[in-house]
Amino acid sequence: MPAAAKIQKGGENRFDAILDAAEVEFAESGYDGASLRVIAQRANVAQALIHYHFKNKSRLFEAMVARRAEFINGTRAALLAALFDQPQDPTLETVVDSLFRPTIEVGREDEADMGAYARILASVANSADARDQALAEKYYDPIAIKYIDALQRVVPGLSRPDAVWAYLFAIGVGVTMMAKTGRPGRLSEGACDDRDADAMMSRIVPFVCGGIRALV
Repeated sequence: MPAAAKIQKGGENRFDAILDAAEVEFAESGYDGASLRVIAQRANVAQALIHYHFKNKSRLFEAMVARRAEFINGTRAALLAALFDQPQDPTLETVVDSLFRPTIEVGREDEADMGAYARILASVANSADARDQALAEKYYDPIAIKYIDALQRVVPGLSRPDAVWAYLFAIGVGVTMMAKTGRPGRLSEGACDDRDADAMMSRIVPFVCGGIRALV
């Protein structure tokens, strides 16, 4: 499976610096508590520049979500299309691998930032707020449908409702994997390292696949 490309990072231009700073501030303070002034300070730019690029906090928040979502889900879509552009259908394992690998590969490069984005993603995905639901529908539902379709195709007998649940359960595990907390190391007395992407992938794929097959 090809590795995902490295996401463009802040410091390369002020636009990205603002989005990087916004990730940290929204993750730490939540949407309501986040301050454009603090984001400007974190990005080392004038607050007026945030208004110039993004107009307001709502548009900044969407741009922040869109940057990660479009990159990660675009990579997922390309990997999934390549899998099915073969004479034979892929295995469930390769489909699940393509779902997780883009976030793991990006997280390997930008560990601290992905932890912040993981917290934001978990909040958006589980929120009943109309703004968050609209963002989830716009940026995450299209790729979700592709994977739900793929699960039904590669797992004979998997019903549509079970395919939906399987995808949602898998994504819940994936969000946990994105946030590097160090807790696996504490619980295992150092035997488990959540910074070791390869070790995590070697376990998460069979774990998720086993659960999906058990639903049939």
